[in-house]
Amino acid sequence: MNLYTVPLSRTVKQMLLMLADSLMLVLALWLAFALLGSNFFLSFQEAYVPLALANLASVLTFYRIGLYRAILLYMGLQSVFIVLQGVTISAVLLASASFVAGVPAGYEIAIVAIYWMIALLFVGGSRFVAKVALQNLIQNFRPKEPVIIYGAGSSGMQLVAALQNGHQYLPVAFVDDSKGLIGSTVHGIRVYSPGVLNDLIENFSVRQILLAVPSATHAERKEILNRLEHLPVHVKTVPDLFDMVSGRVGVDEVRDIDIEDLLGRDIVPPNPKLMGACITGCSVLVTGAAGSIGSELCRQILFLRPSRLVLLDSSEYGLYTVENELLEIRASLDRGEDTEVVALLGNVCNAILMEHTMRRFAVQTVYHVAAYKQVPMVESNIVEGVQNNIFGTLVSAQCAERTGVRNFVLISTDKAVRPTNFMGATKRFAEQILQALAFKNSATCFSMVRFGNVLGSSGSVVPLFRKQISAGGPVTVTHPEVTRYFMTVQEAAQLVIQAGAMATGGDVFVLDMNEPIKIIDLARKMVHLMGYNVKDENSYRGDIAIEYTGLRPGEKLFEELLIGESVTGTEHPKIMRAEEDALPWHELEQHLQELQLACRRMDLSAIRAILMEVVDGFCPKEGVNHSLWQAEAQVRSGKLETAKVTPLHKK
Repeated sequence: MNLYTVPLSRTVKQMLLMLADSLMLVLALWLAFALLGSNFFLSFQEAYVPLALANLASVLTFYRIGLYRAILLYMGLQSVFIVLQGVTISAVLLASASFVAGVPAGYEIAIVAIYWMIALLFVGGSRFVAKVALQNLIQNFRPKEPVIIYGAGSSGMQLVAALQNGHQYLPVAFVDDSKGLIGSTVHGIRVYSPGVLNDLIENFSVRQILLAVPSATHAERKEILNRLEHLPVHVKTVPDLFDMVSGRVGVDEVRDIDIEDLLGRDIVPPNPKLMGACITGCSVLVTGAAGSIGSELCRQILFLRPSRLVLLDSSEYGLYTVENELLEIRASLDRGEDTEVVALLGNVCNAILMEHTMRRFAVQTVYHVAAYKQVPMVESNIVEGVQNNIFGTLVSAQCAERTGVRNFVLISTDKAVRPTNFMGATKRFAEQILQALAFKNSATCFSMVRFGNVLGSSGSVVPLFRKQISAGGPVTVTHPEVTRYFMTVQEAAQLVIQAGAMATGGDVFVLDMNEPIKIIDLARKMVHLMGYNVKDENSYRGDIAIEYTGLRPGEKLFEELLIGESVTGTEHPKIMRAEEDALPWHELEQHLQELQLACRRMDLSAIRAILMEVVDGFCPKEGVNHSLWQAEAQVRSGKLETAKVTPLHKK
C-alpha cells in the first residue's frame, strides 16, 4: 500500500473533512471576535448557542452544495467556486445568528466581514495545501518523467493541467515561437525560446517533447518537426483543436505524431455542394467496403445522409466490423435512422448478385473500390488479379448500365500509369473498360479517380515502420532511391466523392498528391522523432538500423500519375482532369474475350501478351510467378481440365 493512500471509506473521509471544516469555522469565528478585542467574544456568552447552530448549518450547507464530493487531489477551478459559495452562505448564517444573539450592529458587520475572509482562507487554503502535499508525496513515490511542452497557448495550458493531475509526465518547461510569450510563466512553468532546446533537454534530462499546437497547419507542424527531428528526444503530439476545445485532452490522448505532419500537406476543405451531389438522398453502393479506402468512403458517405448505403465485400469479418462501426455512427447522428445500412457478402465477379443488388436496392451511385491492390500478391496470383480487377470491374459496370445506375466511380491507382507490374496493368485495363463504355454513349456516367499511396491503408509502410522501430529495428526499405506519393485516407475519400460529382462521362480524374517523398527520408524522420538514432555506415553507435531488401517483383522506383501531358484543372484545386486515349468498345471487347479464354486456360503467356497490347507502356519483368507458370505447364500438358468459355455479359 502506498503511503499516500488512506485506507478509509469514502463516507469516513467525508466525515473527517466535515469535522475539520467545523473546527476551522470555529477558529475563524474566534479570530474574528479576537481581532475586535481580546475579551469581546467572552462578553457574548449567550451567543454560543445560535453561533454553534450557524456552524452546524454551515457544514451541512457545504455538504449540500457538493464540497465533499470533490477529490482533494483533483480539485480544480470548479471546486474554488464551490468553496466561495459555501463560505459566503456561512457568513450569511453567522450574520443571522449574530442578530438573534443581540450583537451590536456595528460589530456585526465587522465580525461577518472578518469571518468571511478568514474562513475562506482556512477552508479553501487547507484544501490547496492538502492537494500540493498529496501531489508531492505521489511524485516522491511515483517519479514522473520530465517533459517539455512545445506550445504555450490555450492547448498547452490545458495539457499542463491534465499532466499535473496525472502520474506519468512532469512538465518542466514550455517552448514557444511567440516572442511575446518567451520569458513569461504559465501555470508556474517558464516559457523558453526554441533556440535553447538543447540546453533544456540536457538540464532537465528530458527524453520526450509534447507538441501542443493543434491549431497549426500541417505545413507549420512540419516546420516545427524539422527543427525537432535531430534532437535526442521522442516527439509526441496532443489531440486536434476540436478535442482540445471539447476538454477531452488528457494523458491518454498523448500519442505519436501523425504521418501527415511529416508530409506537411494541408487539406482543402471539401465543397459541400460537390460532396452531396451524388449521395444525399440517394441509394449508394460501395464495393470493397471492408477495406481501408472503402470503409472510409462509407464513413464519409454516411455523414452526407444517403437514403441507403449498401456495403459489399467478400471478407466476412471485415464486412461485419465496418457494418457495426457504421451503425454506431448512424446512431450518433441527428435523424441518422433515415439512412438504411445494408451489408452484403459477395464477390463483384458474380453478375447475378451484382445485378440483383443494384435492382433490389435501386442503386443510383456506385463507388467501385473492390480490387486486389498489393503488387507482390498479384504478381504471384495473376489470374485472380485479372479476374477480380478487370472482370470484376466489367461485371459491375455492365450491371450498372442494365439497372440504370446514374453514376459509377472507379477507384484507380498511380500504378496504372505505364505499369511494370500486373496489378497496375489490370487497373489500367479496368480504366479503359469504363472509358470505352462511356464513349459509346452509355446512360450511366462512368468516371475514375487515380491517386497514389494512402496512409494507414492495409499494407501501408508507415505502420510497418512504427512497428519495426518499437521492436528495436531494423527498418526495412526496398531501395535507397524509391519515392512515393502519399495522401491521408480521409482526404482521398473526400476527393473521390467530389471528383465523381464533377464527372461528365469517361473522365479520368487525377488527385494532386503534392511532391513525392523518398521512403528512406520518411524512415529516418520516424526513427529520429521516436527518440532514436539511425545506425548506418556513418553512425555505428546508433539505435535503429535501416536495411535495404531490394525492389519487390513488379515494383517501380518512381510512380507517375499521368500517361500523357494533356491535363486540365477543375473547380476543385486538388482535382485534375486528364485527357487520355482509350480503345473503342468493339476492339476492347475482342481483347476481353481473348483474356477470358486465357484465364480459363491459365495461359499466362497469353494474358501477358494481351495486357501488353492493350495497356500502353506495360513492360513486365521476367522471372516471376514461378508457381503459376508451373500451373500453366500442367494445363498445357493436359493434367488440368479447362472450362468452357462463357460469353461476356452484354448490355
